[in-house]
Amino acid sequence: MVSSLLSPFPNVISQLKLVSRSSPPFFTRAQMSTESLPPLPEHRIVLGCGSVGVDFLASVSSYPKPDDKIRSTSLKVQGGGNAGNALTCVARLGLNPRLISKVANDAQGKSILEELESDGVDTSFFIVSEEGNSPFTYIIVDNETKTRTCIHTPGYPPLIPDELSQSQLLSALDGANMVYFDGRLYETALIIAKEAACKNIPILVDAEREREGLDDLLNFASYAICSARFPQAWTKAPSLPSALLSMLLRLPNLKFVIVTLGEDGCIMLERSVNGGSDAEEIDIHGLLESLNQRKDESKTIPTCISSVVTKLSANGIGTVFGRLFIGTAEKIPPSELVDTTGAGDAFIGAVVYALCAGMPPEKMLPFAAQVASMQAASGCRALGARTGLPHRTDPRLATSL
Repeated sequence: MVSSLLSPFPNVISQLKLVSRSSPPFFTRAQMSTESLPPLPEHRIVLGCGSVGVDFLASVSSYPKPDDKIRSTSLKVQGGGNAGNALTCVARLGLNPRLISKVANDAQGKSILEELESDGVDTSFFIVSEEGNSPFTYIIVDNETKTRTCIHTPGYPPLIPDELSQSQLLSALDGANMVYFDGRLYETALIIAKEAACKNIPILVDAEREREGLDDLLNFASYAICSARFPQAWTKAPSLPSALLSMLLRLPNLKFVIVTLGEDGCIMLERSVNGGSDAEEIDIHGLLESLNQRKDESKTIPTCISSVVTKLSANGIGTVFGRLFIGTAEKIPPSELVDTTGAGDAFIGAVVYALCAGMPPEKMLPFAAQVASMQAASGCRALGARTGLPHRTDPRLATSL
């Protein structure tokens, strides 16, 4: 059945390996400077657990109607999956990522491993099944509406925790500076998270949408990066700012939460342990509005605007000592936008790098937005989640801090 689904692409799997800113009291502004990237961190190992796959990306002039027969305007076959994409980004930025996932011993699986390895991702902790199929996704990119539709076929058989031995787990975590989860493979991810927490290894969780086991995983999270809809869906809070506040209250281990907003950039709420009881209490909605008013719409490059540490509140939610940040995104002309696949994964990969490199949020958010926009420069203007992921040697990164 799987082979018949792939029959329109008889030679393409075997070729996959070839793809390879004075501010008012509550505000500060930061934007990109001309500094170089900081030296690589001493501890560069990052462990990830999550999804990989093969993406079959076809762009069409407009999305087909039922029973239509249309032709693609372009086609690309490339490795995919949130974890695979994010850790490819991490590797190209100079860190040493390890990835735990599962593929089958088929052509797609072999190509997934070869492409990851060619980018410097350690795949030695993969489980390879002799039977079944590796995961793959058909992605239809609508040139008219600038949207994409994904049709995913999961890998089979699924990864089960017993397939990762205790010795393998300890080896995978040895020397790790951070652990990253994309929210998939939750049973195995939870075992890894428990062990990482025992070893005081920070954990970053990608909360794209509500999934089975994600609540348990978030309890271990040091950092969370969310899609635009997730915070309110998960907390049932009446607004996005109050939802971010609620997440910090519900998850005591969480140091910050970021919500990505596409072309509108991102919002970050960071917990502070240094707040005083006499600090002024400010409604988070009013503070966010004030930050938005500070944005310079004439700038096309990513910037960051932040508050000072204060007591943030929301009616019916509670209070948190912390700082609020707004990160802007690079402005890409609509006429150049083709495919947004992987821009979010690039942002996450850049945040992982920034945390390992010790970047403050004022630099981290513009940096992550810049990396995502570089993926966008090739990925959103061309097909593929990894097409424009930058390497550390890319001269454009010198202007991103």
